Amino acid sequence: MTARPTLVACSHGTDSPEGRVVIASLARRAAELCDVPLAETYVDVQQPQIDEVVEGLVGRGVIVPLLLSPGFHTAVDIGRAARSRADVVAAGTLGPHPALVDVLADRVTALGAGPHDRVVLAAAGSSRPESAARVREVRDQLAARLPAPVTTGFAYGASPSVGEAVAEARMQGSERVIVASYVLAPGHFANLIARAGADAVTDPVGTDARVAQIVAERYREGLAQLG
Repeated sequence: MTARPTLVACSHGTDSPEGRVVIASLARRAAELCDVPLAETYVDVQQPQIDEVVEGLVGRGVIVPLLLSPGFHTAVDIGRAARSRADVVAAGTLGPHPALVDVLADRVTALGAGPHDRVVLAAAGSSRPESAARVREVRDQLAARLPAPVTTGFAYGASPSVGEAVAEARMQGSERVIVASYVLAPGHFANLIARAGADAVTDPVGTDARVAQIVAERYREGLAQLG
């Protein structure tokens, strides 16, 4: 029987012990859902790196970026690794996805957001315009689910910053500013978002069990590409 292609779960990498646990648990749960071998890899900070893992892969593989939006790492690092072998493909990023909007909406609603509050959807950020465009898609979908206005802010690489978005919300006379943390796990970007001065901040989305289902879905989409 031919082994099913390996799920190559590729995340950014983090120095945060809590973040590492969240990402590893997410990857393991997705592999269990698909009943496939798992290889964990990274594009920064941690080892092993994506090129090394793909080069040493035995048999076919599907790279699933454990990233919420496309950007430099998906286009360059993951794209290069996928092109290096004919029996490896790269799936799309986890977002945008309706289940991510569900997670964000549930968490903001649990904080009691009302029409006199304002929500800032806070993403890690990227210098690549396609990343900000995908975040805006999520913002629009989230705004349709909430009674409060929703704007965007970025921890890095794009404007406005989360701090600027929070300050602008206060200038608009909002009773409370709630930041919806649109990052996958605890770590550097989550810390920047948490320190941006909001009245309340939700947890990173990767702590929700529904996100493993998205990883599994992306794997299956990549499997279809392999044929």
